[in-house]
Amino acid sequence: MEADKKKLALNIVSSKVNHKGFGAGAIDLSNVSGIIIDGDEAYLDEGTLHAKSKIEKGIKFSTNKEDVPNGRKAWIVWVAVDRTEEGAYYAGMSACEMLIDTEARRGWKILAEHVNKMDGAMKRKFILEGLSDSERSALRNCLIAHNEDWWNRSDGSLKDALS
Repeated sequence: MEADKKKLALNIVSSKVNHKGFGAGAIDLSNVSGIIIDGDEAYLDEGTLHAKSKIEKGIKFSTNKEDVPNGRKAWIVWVAVDRTEEGAYYAGMSACEMLIDTEARRGWKILAEHVNKMDGAMKRKFILEGLSDSERSALRNCLIAHNEDWWNRSDGSLKDALS
């Protein structure tokens, strides 16, 4: 009898499918991706949405920075893409800091901050405070390399923030 009850869960739905019934339309992440910035390298990593990016795999995370004294700074940048009649563009973006100690398999991040920053990107905000000049450059190069047309159609405030 207990197995027959519907369980409440966070549903990730796509705008491409007509979802009906319990939990329909809970959240649409079909236009959100994550870019990892690790040192001077930035790359798209589809595992970010499920905390399974290349640098997060096998890492035990803490909410206490002191638990990761030898951690290197890395970022997840949540990127939201939108579309106009002219085509797609980078519509929202926010950066979340992490510390990663690959050898010790330990890391630091604040999950609530990551969720709030993802929400900010989905609400078409640009929140890129904390990124160094080299990290901004790596992010800009990654965005242009991924799709230069999207970059060209993006808001000038994003281009200014990453220049």
